[in-house]
Amino acid sequence: MRKQRGFTLIELAIVLVIIGLLLGGVLKGQELINSAKVKNMGAEITSVASAIYAYQDRFKAIPGDDAGAAAHVGGAVGTNGTAGDGTIQGAWDSTTVTHESALVWQHLRAAGLLQGSTDTAVAASYFPTNAMAGRLGVQSVNGFTKITGMTGSFAVCSDLIPGKFVKQLDIALDDGETGTGALRAVLSTTATGAGVATSAIVEASQYTVCMTF
Repeated sequence: MRKQRGFTLIELAIVLVIIGLLLGGVLKGQELINSAKVKNMGAEITSVASAIYAYQDRFKAIPGDDAGAAAHVGGAVGTNGTAGDGTIQGAWDSTTVTHESALVWQHLRAAGLLQGSTDTAVAASYFPTNAMAGRLGVQSVNGFTKITGMTGSFAVCSDLIPGKFVKQLDIALDDGETGTGALRAVLSTTATGAGVATSAIVEASQYTVCMTF
């Protein structure tokens, strides 16, 4: 009769080591993917601010608020505010294309400072989103209510960011405290409120992160 042969302890140990290495590789790969997403979201926020300052330096006007947009970049002039008053009026997440906060994207893209469509008639390709499919937007701090108590000229906001990424973003771009400083966060479902402290951030929840410049 043929004898059945089982695995030896050494063979089992080798299998467990291989499984451990594979799991470690998967976890490390996921960590790298998450790190890349955070870097991308941070770069989006700072690139918008840089583009606004570049536009201002070139045309002596604020994108979205530019009364001379037609002559400067062939863009439209906002109708919801006073063009040329130095403020980007309208909510950062407005989808009304005549709002200054919506026309920011047309002006910056037409000037070659950001990539993307200048056609305001096609919302799906016109309004920018981040890696989490959340809205990316900008408006002046004067009139900004999403996160109270923030100071500066304008706020760049990015929506639907998981809490675990929010903490990393604040460490990379600000002071590591999401309730204070230039970068703050509130739950995406919050209409208006103060920044949520880092210790209260829930990793699985979604937040709106805004940074002032």
